[in-house]
Amino acid sequence: MKNPLKIVTMLGGMVVSSVSFAQNPVIQTVFTADPAPMVYNDTVYLYTSHDEDSTPEGMGGFRMKDWRCYTSTDMVNWTDHGVIATLKDFTWGRQDNGAWAPQCIERNGKFYLYCPVQGSGIGVLVADSPYGPFKDPLGKRLIESDHIWQDIDPSVFIDDDGQAYLYWGNPQVWYVKLNEDMISYSGKVETSPEFVKVEGEKDPYHYQEGPWIYKRDGHYYLAYASTCCPEGIGYSMSDSPTGPWEFKGYIMRPNEKSSGNHPGIIEYKGKSYVFGFNYELNFLLTDKHHERRSICVDEFTYNPDGTIPELPWWQKKGIEPVGTLNPFKRTEAETINWTEGVKTINDTILGGVYVTEINNGDYIRVRNVDFGKRAKKFEAGVAALAGGSIEIRVDEKDGELLGTLDVKGDESGWITQSIKVKQTEGAHDVYFVFKGDEGDLLNFDWWKFVN
Repeated sequence: MKNPLKIVTMLGGMVVSSVSFAQNPVIQTVFTADPAPMVYNDTVYLYTSHDEDSTPEGMGGFRMKDWRCYTSTDMVNWTDHGVIATLKDFTWGRQDNGAWAPQCIERNGKFYLYCPVQGSGIGVLVADSPYGPFKDPLGKRLIESDHIWQDIDPSVFIDDDGQAYLYWGNPQVWYVKLNEDMISYSGKVETSPEFVKVEGEKDPYHYQEGPWIYKRDGHYYLAYASTCCPEGIGYSMSDSPTGPWEFKGYIMRPNEKSSGNHPGIIEYKGKSYVFGFNYELNFLLTDKHHERRSICVDEFTYNPDGTIPELPWWQKKGIEPVGTLNPFKRTEAETINWTEGVKTINDTILGGVYVTEINNGDYIRVRNVDFGKRAKKFEAGVAALAGGSIEIRVDEKDGELLGTLDVKGDESGWITQSIKVKQTEGAHDVYFVFKGDEGDLLNFDWWKFVN
């Protein structure tokens, strides 16, 4: 299936004006859910689950087979690193479906990716890099319990004293103390009675699923999807990583357009961010509910007492950048702030991710590109299909034209092409606008400017 924005544009031509400077959802090339952001070495790694394009209608219509990773150093441009793990990595689990909400954490130079295989339990994968390759060190599920269908949404946390904890669960939250190796635990599975769901209770702050735990300024926070359905994002605070927890309220109220939610909260470059998801891209395609979700992010500021203010529903305009993009370094074409039309592909044969399914009128926007004093030349790694051109424009889709790179249809395989461009200075949003006849025009791997 094509990008939802492409389909809506083709069907009605109405969506361009309504999303002309949207930034939420942050990923538009595929349906993503269950955000698990991790800050490491001054980069945000966003691990996600993935809703397949084709899903059954209604609640429970999830079709999920892999986990993905995106990175950013400015919070507005996200680089797609493709699939980093699949159900096949857990040979002991079901293989047809159930790749639900993950979370990754680093310890002692290793990266631990905790993944639920819905109906089979929670497993863990280990890698030497945040991008993988991830391997299963156990060959079995990590958590042994008699409620594996409820063992979902793992959240991992390492306290200041070095003790690691793993939390998970629906309709209540369980936890264990992990050993230092992060792939085993001592003691039994515990639960906090404050979070046991009472049948018929409609407390708007009630724990449902999707726990996210972290510590800030001496306070422990447990954010989660609250009530159902629709789900909002509620949170509680404590003086201990194991509770007791005190309900504090909503971070975001439920919205009838979104049956679910799933928080991920980080601090990055002096700012605080909450991630979640909506169904915006799904509803650009249809007025029917499908479990095809799309990750969003918003910025917030803590109250003086450490509580979190209630935020409005996800705003399409998104957030402001906290950095600039250097155009004089090779940039992967799948580094995107917003796109209409294109998809990305994780090509295991060619060994990387690139942009594909590029048709006439599609475009990619990259935000806050700092040219400094000048840029004279543009280079790109491309592969012609039907052939077409890339218009390089600044500030608007139909903004000032810096140059046009022609990609001829008779070229074979990946080639590097370059053109001289109109000199430009300062920081701009850059648009790559694709033009050509019918069909898929070209594939796009990377780009850079030369001064």
